[in-house]
Amino acid sequence: MKPTPTFCKTDYQFLRELILKSKNTTNAKEIGQLSQELDRAIIRKESELDETVIRINSQVTIEDVKANKSMKIQIVLPSFADVKEGKISILAPLSVAIIGFKENDVVDWELPAGIKTLKITAVSNSPESIS
Repeated sequence: MKPTPTFCKTDYQFLRELILKSKNTTNAKEIGQLSQELDRAIIRKESELDETVIRINSQVTIEDVKANKSMKIQIVLPSFADVKEGKISILAPLSVAIIGFKENDVVDWELPAGIKTLKITAVSNSPESIS
């Protein structure tokens, strides 16, 4: 069973607003999935949030369990996305799949070619990475 995502109030409200502003964009499927994740999420105060929870601007190392490959990404706002730098938009399928989860969680990521199982192996929320 998929873990329950956790968000701080600030990220939760920001993502809700982003969803409303993005209603007519090309990534409607991801917007819908993100909205569903927010609907079932646990909302905590900033001070109560586990440091290893993935949030906006988190730097994350994820492992493709079947392929045994790791990748490092940073989840950023759409305007800061740059795949070459490993900066992935919060509205990208990969970000939607992992936002709100924490280190050691295992999540499934739906791709056109099928479902990938990803393990979150490291999360950094260093002060300079938080917007």
